Amino acid sequence: MGNDQSHAGPHDGPPEVLEERDLASVAKYMKSPECRRVFVMLGAGVSTAAGIPDFRSPGTGLYSNLQRLNLPYPEAVFEINYFRQNPVPFYTLARELYPGQFRPTLTHTFVKLLADHRLLDTCFTQNIDTLERQAGVPGDRIVEAHGSFASQHCVDCKASFDGAAMKRGVETGDIVKCGDCGGFVKPDIVFFGESLPPVFHQKVPRLRAADLLIVIGTSLTVHPFASLTSLVPAGCPRVLINMDPAGDFGTRADDVTLLGRCDAIVRDLCRELGWEAELDREWGKTEILHPLDRLLARPATREAGGDLAASTNDTADAVPRTEGVAGASDGSPVVATPEAEDARVEAAVDALVEKIGKGLEISEREGHRPPATVAIAPEAAAAEETKVASDSKPPDDTPKTDDSPSERKEDGPSAREKL
Repeated sequence: MGNDQSHAGPHDGPPEVLEERDLASVAKYMKSPECRRVFVMLGAGVSTAAGIPDFRSPGTGLYSNLQRLNLPYPEAVFEINYFRQNPVPFYTLARELYPGQFRPTLTHTFVKLLADHRLLDTCFTQNIDTLERQAGVPGDRIVEAHGSFASQHCVDCKASFDGAAMKRGVETGDIVKCGDCGGFVKPDIVFFGESLPPVFHQKVPRLRAADLLIVIGTSLTVHPFASLTSLVPAGCPRVLINMDPAGDFGTRADDVTLLGRCDAIVRDLCRELGWEAELDREWGKTEILHPLDRLLARPATREAGGDLAASTNDTADAVPRTEGVAGASDGSPVVATPEAEDARVEAAVDALVEKIGKGLEISEREGHRPPATVAIAPEAAAAEETKVASDSKPPDDTPKTDDSPSERKEDGPSAREKL
């Protein structure tokens, strides 16, 4: 089926639960009474079709492209100590990626259908873009492992902050400060040096009762998120939908790897389930202006200390626009070609990097540049890249709290894969 390519991996024996290791057998199992609790894990690849660039792809990811800017290291944009000294780069990035500008993809809509059909137990997502919520997935079924833009707090006194005021600050470029202590306010995105949300640890034990695990759009290299795949029961089928093989998929009897574009494979799966018309109908409810149009055609607004927004909008005319995912005349989605999708994401990354660069220039002129005596802790970024061995201990089932210094040290470096 088009983008459906099955990869059995090193397990040589026959499957034990599924009839075959292919998409049709997965769909048949999902329709059976044995499949009642489905868990989903989402990564960067799910949102790239929405026009949101991933962070880690070599050469094309945002981190690779940020290397040419005057940052201590690319990940400094998401490093809490750097943010305390210079919040402008993050605010510049947040302005371009703030929720409401991007349309959920077919894959996000598929997760909603799982909930509508009473199959979804929990959706663990690495993404901070809140597209699962925008697609209509119930909030109590979502675990945003790396945080999100859905709430915000002061980085110093931890006081919560009004969402509408935070949005205004991000849109205008006015750095939001806490009314109680004067500290900077940021969305509850997990930065390097911060703990994962408590709900992540609270929900992890539920995986031990899974009937099916579907992993979509992630390379499974960032822990502890990647370790979740090892927690489902031995007899639980695991399905990977991704451009490339990932993790230890193929080592269990009922592992299925479907290689290709997430949205294309999800459509094939929904067709087998008899959900394709429903998928198109629900996706049609999410229509929004094309994300790249939003990214490249913003009205000029005031930024902290100057005209950063106006200056960053100067990049719009320099970036070519491409056709993306749009609605056909009958309301059904028309999926962009892989080439057009890649070109769109590349253009978005280039635009973001240029805007962040201009933000850095303006912030440094206005004294936000960290003094030489401030330790930015680059080892945090280096440690985050360290891969956990395949036989590493899975996350403890005991819920952890933010009060543990060891927990902060363990979670902080490993708390991000992408936006």
